[in-house]
Amino acid sequence: MFLLNIYSFNRLTFFFVQVTPVSDLFLTAVKLTHDSTGAQHLHLARDDSNNLFSVQFRTTPMDSTGVPHILEHTVLCGSKKYPCRDPFFNMLNRSLSTFMNAFTASDYTMYPFSTQNAKDFQNLLSVYLDAVSYWTEQEGWRLENENPTDPNSPLVFKGVVFNEMKGAFCDSESMYAQRLQNLLYPDHTYAVVSGGEPLTILDLTWDQLKQFHATHYHPSNARFFTYGDLPLEQHLKQIHENALSRFERIEPNTAVPLQPNWDKPREYHMTCAPDALAHDPHRQNTLCIAYLLGDNGFEEERIEAQLHKIEIQMKHQSTSFGLTLACYIAPCWNHDGDPVKLLQISESVAEFRRCLRDHPYFLQDKVKQYFKENIHRLTLSMSPDQFYFKKKAEEEEAKLQQKVAVLSKQDKKDIYEKGLQLLSAQSQPQDTSCLPALKVSDIDPTVPFLVLCSGGVPVQYCEQPTNGLVYFRAMCSLNTLPEDLKPYVPLFCSVITRLGSGALDYRQQALLMELKTGGLFITPQVIPDSDDLDTYEQGILLTSSCLERNLPDMFHLWSGIFNNPHFDDNERLRTLLTMDAQELSNGIPNSGDVYAMTRAARSLSPAGELMEAFCGMEQVAFMKRIAEQSDLTDILRKLPRIKRHLLSQDSMRCAINAAPQNVPGASLELEKFVKSITTRKKELKPVRRNIIEKPLNPLVPTGSKRNRKLISEPNFKPCQMKTYFQMPFPVYYVGQCVRTVPYSHQDHASLCVLAQMMTAKFLHKEIREKGGAYGGGAKMDHSGLFSFYSYRDPNSMQTLNVFRRAVDWAKAGQFSQQDIDEAKLSVFAAIDAPVAPSDKGMTRFLSGISDELKQQHREQLFAVSHEALTVVSASYLGLGQRTCGVAIIGPENEGIRKDPSWVVK
Repeated sequence: MFLLNIYSFNRLTFFFVQVTPVSDLFLTAVKLTHDSTGAQHLHLARDDSNNLFSVQFRTTPMDSTGVPHILEHTVLCGSKKYPCRDPFFNMLNRSLSTFMNAFTASDYTMYPFSTQNAKDFQNLLSVYLDAVSYWTEQEGWRLENENPTDPNSPLVFKGVVFNEMKGAFCDSESMYAQRLQNLLYPDHTYAVVSGGEPLTILDLTWDQLKQFHATHYHPSNARFFTYGDLPLEQHLKQIHENALSRFERIEPNTAVPLQPNWDKPREYHMTCAPDALAHDPHRQNTLCIAYLLGDNGFEEERIEAQLHKIEIQMKHQSTSFGLTLACYIAPCWNHDGDPVKLLQISESVAEFRRCLRDHPYFLQDKVKQYFKENIHRLTLSMSPDQFYFKKKAEEEEAKLQQKVAVLSKQDKKDIYEKGLQLLSAQSQPQDTSCLPALKVSDIDPTVPFLVLCSGGVPVQYCEQPTNGLVYFRAMCSLNTLPEDLKPYVPLFCSVITRLGSGALDYRQQALLMELKTGGLFITPQVIPDSDDLDTYEQGILLTSSCLERNLPDMFHLWSGIFNNPHFDDNERLRTLLTMDAQELSNGIPNSGDVYAMTRAARSLSPAGELMEAFCGMEQVAFMKRIAEQSDLTDILRKLPRIKRHLLSQDSMRCAINAAPQNVPGASLELEKFVKSITTRKKELKPVRRNIIEKPLNPLVPTGSKRNRKLISEPNFKPCQMKTYFQMPFPVYYVGQCVRTVPYSHQDHASLCVLAQMMTAKFLHKEIREKGGAYGGGAKMDHSGLFSFYSYRDPNSMQTLNVFRRAVDWAKAGQFSQQDIDEAKLSVFAAIDAPVAPSDKGMTRFLSGISDELKQQHREQLFAVSHEALTVVSASYLGLGQRTCGVAIIGPENEGIRKDPSWVVK
């Protein structure tokens, strides 16, 4: 019925192309075309309150100036209807959005957002539509005096995208993939870097930027996407009136032609930056896009494992399902493929099975066609160059001198004056009154309480609409583990499910996991107490999921890992250890801010100290050291010792999330699994005596297995510590943490609001807009540590000074009630973000934070006042009042090296 109403209302603007029920995904797909512009629209109507909008444009650059990437950043920084500076970041604090961002791919740019609030959806849609349609010109890069207030200071390159891509080109794996694409498709847009080569970005001109926007951002080149339970009619009306009605159809000519096939294979070699902590500086990576297939063919079980994976993915309900679908269909739709057909996964699987049935060598023929006999084949090798960054710095300096050499005195004067104008504009308070906003009164004042129940074994059951999937977790304590084995816990967690167990070698085990489960995973856990900063829980978390019919198989796999894991394959362990060490090392450029904050927190709380050992720079260095060992016998001996302490029913509590009708079966299989676990010959005692018990349920008495057993360290002495990690990167990652109060303390809520307000109203402007870093801000989490950070930052000590000035700004109360309200909206947006059925109840299960405590915290957030914010700023963050840790990861810094107050790594 609603479709007929929409058609009647929009018959002069949109017309229907297709309406298709997609039962696999519980949705109805509606394809439409805008009459006057030819803009395409796909709506997925689904019973999901987390509604999503996105618009994507086919963006096909023909050079590496990064024009689509720079446009992605700048179109959300001001438009005709919303002329204030940076509407995108301002809307983060004026809405309850569950997602806001933009992406630049090789051949399209996408602008998505999602929210559960209908009014918020209309507000965000208005901002996004005006931004992409009526962009006001912004700069992509600039020459500016190093000190904008000193005309005699040297000229330097500045720009957020410029620094972002300098950081991106630290990642050797990303560089490899980029070059692979460039070389494999050399005759059109895929031969260039759509994100921008750092030095080529500096060749982009204003005319190029404006012309690219005029053609590629036209509605005739647009694909609109909406998803969720809000009415389509309102979406179409708003899109037409706010954007499309003022345009006429054009031919953007953005289509990508086919790449002509080569007449012979090609080979190339490239160099890259040395990895941050690479254990083999002389290694060489090679990928050959050619595979030879023997006569054995494809094992039926492996085919079924892949089809089972597809079934699991279809049934799993994530909180960002709309975004997942938007990203899934984007590449196909971008090249005029049918996005609806892509969603009909069961039909594709059925067609695949028919092909296998009718043509027994179907897959072999495809391999023969596309790999074995395909002469359009590239072999690309890559090796690290220890002088890589030095060469890049020299090239950048040469580029700078080239541009400066042609400047007249008047040009330099103009640059200085424009720098002052920009600095003045950035320093002025923004008038954001033109932007739409929700109010704090729009927020639900209460927490939805969750009904949980317990079973015969220490297990929490949460009945949820999981679509036939059963989700299992188990928390196992580390309290009896000797201290000398603690650093090996992350390695143990990583390899224990990949070594084989019982009658299964590691290949058979991996295949069975794919056939019967969504995967078996184990991760270290350090959970701060909600009442005391010097108390925490330590353990490992087991996670898996399966279709209800596969419950016995899933628990049988876990039983094998608990009772009979394999610890005798030296070569397999070396392979896994090498892979893990390399992955950790490669991950630093993309998560440098997290590593910096983790290190900064190390000296402030016992939980912070253990977190650094488990997942910080300390663990990266530890894995590097043991990966370099020629003999792994000692490590192989440690793994079974760790297993005896960790994998035991004595120290385990469990959780099951499943549909009501599947809970009894899950309970039965779980009890069988628990009974199957080999019991210890003798009770192991905690390494430390200072163990305290906390109930997950207030009705559970002390001494129950369902209680959490936490480590209390009342004698822990927090201390100041500053650590600098010199890395072969062109940009910095800065972290600073301050010890404050735990989650249950009444000031915790004020600090949460303060962190968000500092980020939006001070740090973003100083670190990103003025400093040129890709990102920066402040956070307050359950750990009780208040953290400052910056990401891909050209500055280091200057950023630490910004952190100090942010505290002074807050102490002086230089913010309005509107600023406070916006910060509260942003905090509540995170708190009230949708939770997937698979994850309901996990906060209670892991941390013991009850709905009652959440409600108390919620009421404290509502009550945060101007006075409270100035008080907590002075009390916890002011100089002389705080105990803080600092960490910087980045390039050589002589100033830090000469300062004895820094620990240099």
